[in-house]
Amino acid sequence: MRYDIAVVGAGPAGLAAAARASAAGRRVVLLDAGPLPGGQYWRHRAGFAPADRRFRALAGTLDRVDYRSGAPVWFAEPGFTLHTGAGEISAGRLVLATGAHDRVVPFPGWDLPGVTTAGGAQALLKGHGVLAGRRIVVAGTGPFLLPVATGLARAGARIAGVFEAAPALRMIRRRIPLDKLTEAAGYAARFARHRIPYRTGHRLLAAHGDGEVDAVTVAGRNGVPRRIRCDALAVGYGFTPALELPTLLDCAVRVDGDTNLVVTVDHAQQTTVAGVFAAGEITGVGGADLALVEGAIAGAAAAGSAVPDRLAKRRAGLRRFAAALRETYRVPPGWPDGLAEDTLVCRCEEVSYGAIRTAVTELRATEARTVKLLTRAGMGWCQGRICGYPVACLAARLGGRAVTESDLDAFARRPIAMPITLGELAGDS
Repeated sequence: MRYDIAVVGAGPAGLAAAARASAAGRRVVLLDAGPLPGGQYWRHRAGFAPADRRFRALAGTLDRVDYRSGAPVWFAEPGFTLHTGAGEISAGRLVLATGAHDRVVPFPGWDLPGVTTAGGAQALLKGHGVLAGRRIVVAGTGPFLLPVATGLARAGARIAGVFEAAPALRMIRRRIPLDKLTEAAGYAARFARHRIPYRTGHRLLAAHGDGEVDAVTVAGRNGVPRRIRCDALAVGYGFTPALELPTLLDCAVRVDGDTNLVVTVDHAQQTTVAGVFAAGEITGVGGADLALVEGAIAGAAAAGSAVPDRLAKRRAGLRRFAAALRETYRVPPGWPDGLAEDTLVCRCEEVSYGAIRTAVTELRATEARTVKLLTRAGMGWCQGRICGYPVACLAARLGGRAVTESDLDAFARRPIAMPITLGELAGDS
């Protein structure tokens, strides 16, 4: 079946794009791997739709599109033909809004049971009503730690502490829009209500436990380590864009200010490949507000409509704020200093920091792709989605240079965009 426009991803950007394109009279198909619309931001269980008026308004437009849930797109051909879990789909134009996943960096003990990503802890709760633990530490950097902690606390968990790596001074010197100040005040009130300790300038050093996590060690600005008891750790350092489909279609990418690889787009959210548009986190991690605006612009442009000036101005302001957030909540540059030789960096293939160091310093690997070939880092089940960023950073650091597009691209580009069975692959042929 052929459509005018195919939108991939039903998060904020994808929903906004589909709504705008369908309102312009185009025949639109909206494809998503999840069982319900909303993406990770509006993830929910059946019967528990988010109260957010923006979600409800966009969900109300789904009757205008061919919305297909449980339809992951695992391959894309020029032209455009999409291979999905629900069969082949053809479209004249594409809007890619595939979002991002948690970014983590390794530390001693991060492979213990009970250690999860911040997004993973939130997904368990929002998607299944399951708490990651009863006494939870939330650590890393970025504003995403706030909703994760408050959501877990509201569901009954005791939050032993939220440990933000960014120093307070770096956070407060930024110009913050009024609506974001109001949002921050709301989180402060919820933290006070649930008696959640919040510490800035605190780095996560290690997780401890015999068979499962039972404590973590953090250090503040004075460098003195402090041990915190817990039965779960939710850790995150921002997000990594999901670039499988853009790279399959040879869309140009670049290194963003937060050392992420992102899709290059023009004023209309069009990529360097004619007919392919991109919106949301894959063009630069910036949050739901920016994703909604970019999605609306991409949907309008894909439908052949002019980009409204008000949306362009709104996007410019949100991008400035997003850039300030990326600068504020940087991954601590000294995170590799805490790695031991036997600390696993690639958990799927059990590749240690020592093996990566040997590949660079003794086997003379000059970039991340060679490190991958020599060590098998990034060749396991996750295909580098988790370890790709830290391996790229380590390869560059050990080589005495900055991270390059080539380093990151070694883990972003995959021949099959999503895991599928051999039976699905055979059935598609």
